[in-house]
Amino acid sequence: MNKVRKPAPQLEGLIPYDPKYLPAEAFLSANENPSDVDAEVRELIARAIAKVPFNRYPDPLANKLRDLIAEANGLDRGCVLLGNGGDELLFDLALAWGGPGRTFLNLPPTFSVYAANARLTNTTVVDVARRDDFSIDEEAVLARVAEGDIDFVIVTSPNNPTGEQARPEFIAKLLAATDALVMVDEAYFEFSRATVRPLLADHQNLVILRTFSKAFSLAGVRLGYILANPGVIDEFLKVRQPYSVDAVSQAIGEVVFENRARFEPGIRQIIEERGRVMEALRTTGGVTPFPSDSNWILFRMEDAGAAWEYLYEHGVLVRDFSSAPLLENCLRATIGTPEQNDLFIRTLRDFVAKRREAQAAQSLGA
Repeated sequence: MNKVRKPAPQLEGLIPYDPKYLPAEAFLSANENPSDVDAEVRELIARAIAKVPFNRYPDPLANKLRDLIAEANGLDRGCVLLGNGGDELLFDLALAWGGPGRTFLNLPPTFSVYAANARLTNTTVVDVARRDDFSIDEEAVLARVAEGDIDFVIVTSPNNPTGEQARPEFIAKLLAATDALVMVDEAYFEFSRATVRPLLADHQNLVILRTFSKAFSLAGVRLGYILANPGVIDEFLKVRQPYSVDAVSQAIGEVVFENRARFEPGIRQIIEERGRVMEALRTTGGVTPFPSDSNWILFRMEDAGAAWEYLYEHGVLVRDFSSAPLLENCLRATIGTPEQNDLFIRTLRDFVAKRREAQAAQSLGA
C-alpha cells in the first residue's frame, strides 16, 4: 500500500524545535559555554572511557554519578535522577504529571519546549504571560494556581530567553500555595549564583532541573539531572526510558563532576564578560538590553531581523526572536570569549551606525 496513516492528531501544526545551527566565526546563539573541556580533564575522561565495556548495558540509573551529585547537594541517592540531557527529564515531567484532563501552567515568554511537550502529551496549557519587562506576574500566577486545577508548573530561573532569575520568595509562596508539582529549571544557575535547593526540605512538590551542558561545557554529551523528594523521583522512574544515559556519558559526567571546581574560572569570566557586554549594549543607541543573571543577554532594537542578518553576514550568529510572540524585535546573544564579544559589539554598532546614515540620507532626500 503506497500511503501511510495520519500521525497522532496532536502533531497537527506542531513545529519541531529548531536550534538554528549555522556556521559562524562567533557562535553566540545556543547559550553554550565558549570554552571546551580543558586538556587535563579530557585526559582523565579518555582514561575513564577506556574502562567502559561497550558490550554491556550501562547502569540504568547511573548510580555512581547519582551518588556524587547527591553528596554535593546534601541529599540521598533517592533524591537524584539523571537524564539524557534536561530535555528527556522535561518530557518525563509532561508524561508523569500531564496528559488528557491535566493542566500545565506556563509563564511565557520562556523555553518553547515546555508547551510543546504539553501538547505532545495532550496536556492543557494555561499561560500567565510575563510583564512587559519580562518579570513574572507573581500575583496572577498565585491567583491562577489558587483555582486548584493546575497539575504542574515550570518556573525557569534564570528564564530563557529573557535572562532574569525568579525571586526565591516567590518560589516559596508558590510552593506553599499549591499541591501542583513545581519544577524550577536551574539549567543556568551557576551563572546566577542562586538556587532554591534549600526549599526541598520543606516542599514535597518541588523538583529542580539542572544540566551539564552549560557551565560544564558538555552540551555535546547530553546529561541532565533533577533533584526532588524520593516520592517524586519514583514517579519519574515510571516513565523514563531504560538505559537513557549511556555508559560513555556516565563516565564523562563522573569525571567532570569530580573536577567541577576547574570550571569555576571560566564561569567567573563569563559573568565578568556579561557585565562588559551589558554596558556596551546600554551605550549603543537604539538598543535596549534586558537584565540577565545567565550567560546571555536579550536585547530589543528596531529592525532586529535586519540586524540579525547583518551580524550573520559578518560572522556573528545570535538567536533571532524578532518575530516570536511577546519577544518582537528581540535578539539574544550568548556571552562568548572576549574576542567573540568584541566582534559582536563592533558589528552591531556598525549596523546601527549604517542604519542611522541611511535614515539621515533618506530624510535629506525627502
